[in-house]
Amino acid sequence: MILAMDIGNTNIKTALFDGKEMFKYWRMSTSITSTSDEYGIRLTSMFDHEKVPTDVVDGIVVSSVVPTINYTIDHMLQNYFGRVPLFVAPGVKTGINIRYENPRELGSDRIANAVATYEEYGGPTIFIDFGTATTFGVVDAEGSFLGGAICPGIKLSSEALVTGTAKLPRFELARPEHVIGRTTLSNLQSGMYYGYVGLVRNIVRKIRQELGEEAYVVATGGMALMIAEESKAIDKLDGLLTLKGLRMIYERNRAEGEK
Repeated sequence: MILAMDIGNTNIKTALFDGKEMFKYWRMSTSITSTSDEYGIRLTSMFDHEKVPTDVVDGIVVSSVVPTINYTIDHMLQNYFGRVPLFVAPGVKTGINIRYENPRELGSDRIANAVATYEEYGGPTIFIDFGTATTFGVVDAEGSFLGGAICPGIKLSSEALVTGTAKLPRFELARPEHVIGRTTLSNLQSGMYYGYVGLVRNIVRKIRQELGEEAYVVATGGMALMIAEESKAIDKLDGLLTLKGLRMIYERNRAEGEK
């Protein structure tokens, strides 16, 4: 089985794949202060809870946007799983043409998303990843990653709003019943929710204009469902998009003779 890890700024999403099928899925918080042993115990305890032995792991692939913990994760995976992980980085085979001016600047999670998007949905396709940052990417009909846009994630935006003001309280991100709020709480929810819906809708519209053709839209990440319900700009929700892409990248880099 293949273990895929997507290390984000807030969470680490982990999936165990049996062939193309996801067998198990786990999430844990990202911590830049945790040691390799702490990460190892957390991850292996998740295996134990599901009664899955760690020796079923034949290969490991990792995407990380937190480079400061890459050494820790690498060390942990070798010590606790006995496998040298494949980190998605320059030089790794992806099977797609990356038309970024400097591909080294491109986050490995976005590469994985582009790979999975084209493989699963073809092109032209817009993929949106609702994480700590919300990223938009575009894959054309030939499978080339053209680029995209990055903006603050909705949770990050709401946190910045309340920490940067003296009187505004922390609030739950939820879809308010009315746009015109009559309390400070409902004003905050309305502005954040409907403002973000408008942001997504407008960026998708502008990308389609620039492409000069209609494009399918796929979304992943924790806030995708809530935004998709109102925006009407998203055609498909795929919560495993990044992890699927990592598995595909691993398969494309598997050494000759491996099963």
